[in-house]
Amino acid sequence: MELRVASYNIHKGVLGHGPAKRASILELQTALQGLEPDLVFLQEVQFLHQRNARLLSGWPALPQHDFLAQALNMHAAYRTNACTRHGEHGNALLSRYPIIDIAHCDVSDHRFEQRGLLHVQVALPKGGPLHCIVVHFGLFAASRQRQTDRLLDYIAARVPAQAALIVAGDFNDWHGRIGPQLLQQGLVDVSEPPLKTNGKTSWRKRVRTYPARLPLMPLDRIYARGLSASEIGLGWGRAWARLSDHAPLLASLRCDQPDCPESPLPDPAAAASAPIAA
Repeated sequence: MELRVASYNIHKGVLGHGPAKRASILELQTALQGLEPDLVFLQEVQFLHQRNARLLSGWPALPQHDFLAQALNMHAAYRTNACTRHGEHGNALLSRYPIIDIAHCDVSDHRFEQRGLLHVQVALPKGGPLHCIVVHFGLFAASRQRQTDRLLDYIAARVPAQAALIVAGDFNDWHGRIGPQLLQQGLVDVSEPPLKTNGKTSWRKRVRTYPARLPLMPLDRIYARGLSASEIGLGWGRAWARLSDHAPLLASLRCDQPDCPESPLPDPAAAASAPIAA
């Protein structure tokens, strides 16, 4: 079977500052619908923000992961990473398939940044569960190094060695220094060709995702074990730049399940430019 996977830092569903600040979550919902994903690994998902709910037009009454899942007709898992004065935010996974288990691991390295791993087991039509880990690492290189160590320890302890696994998210890895460590667990960086791509390949042979307006850095990654990538892509262009400071990283991953047909990636430009539902 083929899985359409997206990893996306949604910037808490807002863009801009001061008087220019606006909610982008409704447009983001419509853009994700156009991608027709099977799995969406989300970072910076707002569970609650009382001030934005009061001041910003179009702010949903539901937590953002539920708001998106409802529109996409998907299952949702969420865990909080950080609590702030006005609310809380964290990582989420949206899944076309049933969710059978949810776990969270706090990997905060210091008091100024709250970070976590969201571990979700998804029931595929056949075979054992697919393990999905949503990652959002810190801004400092030393923190990312320690968080990578904790991720690897977590995988070794909590994910069976033969289980299919996807680890995706915002690694904030500006220089590609933690990638070699992740390969120790048999993970493959599917955002590093040789693969068929849509032409957005970075100077480090990875798809660049940040900043969304002119992607220069491959901060977002998708790693897989027990699955192979047939295509990678990027939601890139003016329409996507209106939704978040990151562009969504897209991949088609093939696992050893014969019951689902192959599903190539939809055109991201068409998805982002689709009309907004009333």
